[in-house]
Amino acid sequence: MKLNLRTSIQTLMVFCLLITSCKENNEAAKVDTQTRVDKMIPEHLKWSERMMLSEIVRFPDPKLLDFRDKPKWSYTNGLVLDAAARVYEQTKNQKIYDYIYGYANDMIDRTGTIETYKLSNQNLDMIKSGDVLLYLYPKTKEERFKIAMETLNSQLDSQPKTSEGGYWHKKIYPNQMWLDGLYMAEPFHVRFAKKYVKDQAEVNKIYNEVILQFELIQKHSKDEKTGLLYHGWDESKEQRWANKETGNSQHFWSRGMGWYGMALVDVLEVLPENHPGREKLTSFLNEYAEAITKVQDDSGLWYQVLDQGNREGNYLEATGTAMFIYTLAKGVRKGYLAQSYLKIAEKGYSGIIENLVSVDEDGIVSLNKCCGVAGLGGDPYRDGSYDYYINEIIRSNDPKGTGPFIMASLELNK
Repeated sequence: MKLNLRTSIQTLMVFCLLITSCKENNEAAKVDTQTRVDKMIPEHLKWSERMMLSEIVRFPDPKLLDFRDKPKWSYTNGLVLDAAARVYEQTKNQKIYDYIYGYANDMIDRTGTIETYKLSNQNLDMIKSGDVLLYLYPKTKEERFKIAMETLNSQLDSQPKTSEGGYWHKKIYPNQMWLDGLYMAEPFHVRFAKKYVKDQAEVNKIYNEVILQFELIQKHSKDEKTGLLYHGWDESKEQRWANKETGNSQHFWSRGMGWYGMALVDVLEVLPENHPGREKLTSFLNEYAEAITKVQDDSGLWYQVLDQGNREGNYLEATGTAMFIYTLAKGVRKGYLAQSYLKIAEKGYSGIIENLVSVDEDGIVSLNKCCGVAGLGGDPYRDGSYDYYINEIIRSNDPKGTGPFIMASLELNK
């Protein structure tokens, strides 16, 4: 009798343990399923869409992209939203379109006036967000967007120039051409001319002026030994950062070169096939591709100061790397570059994913090791030295990295 009672108790205990275990397993499965369902950014999406949606989570208000506390019409917004438009065209994710539209809708009033923009500043950086309007106007037909585009285009009519016709980077930087400026203004200028300038003679004049900007950069900023281009050139040779013989700044900055490469492929995409300037720009791009390939690190990434990878303090930097990948991949896809450069782009992309991209528990994607900012002159004065470039702020998810990363991901279909 005692044996039977003991056996019954043991059986009951085992049964209870089994029930508890099953319940715990079911709860764990439920939590696991819930976690997968509740991820803000699904992991099955392509990197391009995942990063774009991550940007929307980080900056729900597109006017505050680039960690701003106040709205501003700025090139960083235009860069990310240009990338967003490309993602939307592939995915038709309405959240992305609404994000793009939200920026233009809030920043441009019913008269076509652009909030925070001053034409009198003659700042090439401000042209870049015109790409948002070039995208939206054909879809919305809102006249205010066209008026704003025309205002930005008119800035290029009055932009101060060097003695040879090169646009000053900004009115506050007299006699200076920076690599950055080519990307800020030239893709917009050719797109606007092709679509909205009716006089063909005027269109051709704009195309020729755009090509001249590249010619002048090649003439004054290219280092014949390495094929790399210096960040800035001062025609007056008066700036403390400028070489007294050449007018060039001291170093080859990764993102400066990145801006220039993206400008080349984006302008070539628009320039008519029969335009005599195409051959020249294509040759510039091929020289460029050869030069940046020579300074690519074994990891696939590129250094902040391109040609000084082994120097103390230098680091493998995300924004320039993403721009190089985009430039090479698009150059190959469009037939401007040899197929062999696709391997260079893919090596760079693998390097970014393995070393510089992280994903949190909500699926939000981050791009790390981005140079936050770099320039020349100004107040406080930026002297363009090696120490200057390596000591500027490094942060995650700088839009000057996330935008090109999205575009590079699209080019490689990743």
